[in-house]
Amino acid sequence: MFEKDEWTQQELYKYTKELEKEGIKVVLVDTILKPLNNIETITYNPYEMAQMSENTVFVFYCDTGKTTKERLEFYRKKLPKHRCVSLRGGRGYWRPNYQPHNKD
Repeated sequence: MFEKDEWTQQELYKYTKELEKEGIKVVLVDTILKPLNNIETITYNPYEMAQMSENTVFVFYCDTGKTTKERLEFYRKKLPKHRCVSLRGGRGYWRPNYQPHNKD
């Protein structure tokens, strides 16, 4: 899952569930001040984010996913103790009514 720099919405749900079983929190980060529907997000704030547990995974999104993917190295330098990933397609591809399959 961490071999890729971006996750789809489906992968976000799948990996979040897997990582939570290991005690790792996945946080969706809003870089454009437009929260997504039906999922908890935080606004990008590197100071507050750096205070979170080192095993936290940050998934950044913008309108299209292009900017956050291009800026991943910047985010990784700001948050060197955390894993950073971009949400593929960003807000434009977000399906608010998508429900992950409950397979264990």
